[in-house]
Amino acid sequence: MSQNTKNVKGYFIGFLAGGVVGAAVAFLTTPKSGKKMRKEIIQKSDEYIDEVDKYISKTKRDAVKVIDKNRKKFANVLHDMTSKSEAMYRDAEKVFNDAKEKTIEVFNSGKEIVETETEKLTSSVKAGKETYDDEKKKK
Repeated sequence: MSQNTKNVKGYFIGFLAGGVVGAAVAFLTTPKSGKKMRKEIIQKSDEYIDEVDKYISKTKRDAVKVIDKNRKKFANVLHDMTSKSEAMYRDAEKVFNDAKEKTIEVFNSGKEIVETETEKLTSSVKAGKETYDDEKKKK
């Protein structure tokens, strides 16, 4: 045999011996069997899934609480705004009606004054015309 073939055989035997020794060490140091290990992995996976489900449920509940709280705040703000706008509308309507009444009063008062002064002026003009006609007849 050649030297290269002896080296390859040596490496191959060393590789197999190392694999067997490694497998034996792993077998002897592994605390659980493969079945037990798979069962534990499945159990841990289920626990993690349950924890994720609990977290999602809690997050949903918290989100619903926040949404409800903000919905109530919004409803209160909307109610306040509506109440204030209605009060402002009533106040504006009152101011408008008061101004309208005062305008009508001033208008009617001014109308009476104009009518009174017109009557005085008419009677003065009439008296002046009668006086003029009387003086004209005398001459």
